[in-house]
Amino acid sequence: MKKRYIGLAGVALLLLIAAAVCWSWAQRYAYSTAIPDNVILSDWAIGGMEQDEFEQQLKERIEALEQTPVTFTFPGTEVNSVSTTLAKLGVHYQADQLIAALKKLQEGGLWERIEARRQFKANWALQFSWDNQVWKQRFHSQWEIQTFGKPVNATRTITKDDKVVYTPDQAVFRLDRMQMEQVIRVAIPSEWHKGDTLTIEVPLIKQDAPVTVKSLKAEGIDRKIIEISTFLKPGDAGRIHNVVSAAKTINDMVLKPGDIFDYEKVIAETEKAYGFQEAPVIFNGKLVPGIGGGICQVSSTLYNAVLRTGLEIVERRNHSLPVAYLPIGLDATFSEGYINFRFKNTTGKNLLIRTSSENNQLTIKLFGTLEDNVTYKMETKTVQVIQPTVKYVKNSSLPVGSRETIQKGKQGYKVESYRIKLVDGKEVSREKMYVDTYKAQPTLIAVNNGAAAPGSDKPSNPEPILEDGVTGPNF
Repeated sequence: MKKRYIGLAGVALLLLIAAAVCWSWAQRYAYSTAIPDNVILSDWAIGGMEQDEFEQQLKERIEALEQTPVTFTFPGTEVNSVSTTLAKLGVHYQADQLIAALKKLQEGGLWERIEARRQFKANWALQFSWDNQVWKQRFHSQWEIQTFGKPVNATRTITKDDKVVYTPDQAVFRLDRMQMEQVIRVAIPSEWHKGDTLTIEVPLIKQDAPVTVKSLKAEGIDRKIIEISTFLKPGDAGRIHNVVSAAKTINDMVLKPGDIFDYEKVIAETEKAYGFQEAPVIFNGKLVPGIGGGICQVSSTLYNAVLRTGLEIVERRNHSLPVAYLPIGLDATFSEGYINFRFKNTTGKNLLIRTSSENNQLTIKLFGTLEDNVTYKMETKTVQVIQPTVKYVKNSSLPVGSRETIQKGKQGYKVESYRIKLVDGKEVSREKMYVDTYKAQPTLIAVNNGAAAPGSDKPSNPEPILEDGVTGPNF
């Protein structure tokens, strides 16, 4: 019996020792400051490490990782690479979730701690944040311009021999910003990096110039399609100034398809930019002193170029008197508020006007698109000659019964003009353009017969208008 009690006592003692051992183990396990075994942080085995030691090493590792060199290269260019670090790129690492989980191991009672350790997750990922505005501030738009330059527009030049020559445009590189953000994000390591430099090839795109050779050629200013010159009478400085000034205003003017050229606007711009000088104008069928004389030589010369290009004439009227620089029926006058010269660009492409005033000639050239085998020519036909009338005016200073011719009359004309279209030199159409009337200038005879002058004609236009100038007459 005694042996039995001794045996039971031994068993109890063993159980007590075992319980004490288990309790001691449970205390050590539950209140351990070490990281549970087999825990890994992004391929870094940290199981069994003291938490203080882990946090210190974590800080050092993150600092080293954030100092990883990053080099941006620009393939296909001569631009030098740009070096920085992950930290300067706005990248910051942390393991906040793991640290928060480790702190929870130190919370609660014994069994709560044991259970927390027992269920502690083994695999943890290093986390990073990235401020994607940093690289945008580093590679800003002004940096792009300084680094890659600005695109250069193509230019179109008309040579002295009227050839159309193009200077090529120059495109430049720009960052593909949408792709750039993705490239950087992919390059940021999510694991522990060994310190080698990260190389990022910057995605680039070509930025074309606003004006390219292709866009210029698409405008259709392919070649010179017509050239017309008229004679500039030397010696009349005021008239030459007026003609040259109006010609300067339309030089290099480009009409887009469907645009309407408006000479009244040209005259307004010319007067504002250059002013007009005194030169003879036409008033009531006579040449009289005025301001702006000669401006119709520009509209008339341009009219002849337009006719021979097949363009649509919107508005045009002949002078009341024939002009010396063009055949009758082929002139275009201007009278502010009454008569204008307008035409429409019906070529389907852009039309360029070039002018020059050299060697006593006004020259107007049109550059654009016209089939090589298509030309136009003009024909005029005088259908009526209008004989001058006789107009008598009284002059009491003459001896009674005498007379004196003070103006010799000039014939007037009625003229038809035709535009003829030629294809490969053969006529394919004939279009009557206008029937123009040029008034005859009466013979003026001064008489003194002691009575009213006989048979004086009344003015045909009680409200005469001013032509070929802007103001007048100036007496």
